[in-house]
Amino acid sequence: MTKRPHLQLVKPELDEAGLHESAQVLSFDDLYSRYARHVAAIGFRLLGRDSELDDLVQEVFIEALKSMHSVRDPSAIKGWLSVIAVRVARRKLHMRRMRSWFFGDKESDQRVIDELVSKGASTEQRALLGAVFRVLDTVPVAERLAWTLRMIEGEPLEEVARLCDCSLATAKRRVAAAQERIEKKVNRG
Repeated sequence: MTKRPHLQLVKPELDEAGLHESAQVLSFDDLYSRYARHVAAIGFRLLGRDSELDDLVQEVFIEALKSMHSVRDPSAIKGWLSVIAVRVARRKLHMRRMRSWFFGDKESDQRVIDELVSKGASTEQRALLGAVFRVLDTVPVAERLAWTLRMIEGEPLEEVARLCDCSLATAKRRVAAAQERIEKKVNRG
């Protein structure tokens, strides 16, 4: 039986001897079972479709496995995995755009809409969402990620900046630019 890596999360408090108090040990399996749904939810909303979702989740946890040693604070795990998920989604969106340009690779818009919209949504709501995602496919990846994190995920701008690894001002500009593109194209029909 192979030994699986463990993430040792150490509390910052020290005891009288200057040693760390009880460290919490979290196996990779525990990490995956606790946070895979969170990573998948972020990936689904950033990518706008689920055909790439399994790959995204796997890539996030592979990257996490490689850098597990760097995490010291248990409360930071979810945010750390979120940052990795945004980076992996960025790469996937870049690759999707490249495939689209070179090979005309496009997924069915209707299937994407069906995956994202509740069964009770009106025809008008479905049409609007379809228009938004068609426009998002044309928005630069950095703007798309910032807009999706802010407008769909509901993240505060400070968190958008952290997840996108940019300044607060840059995050604001990216959200505004994407919003402007979406409004122009949706209003044009």
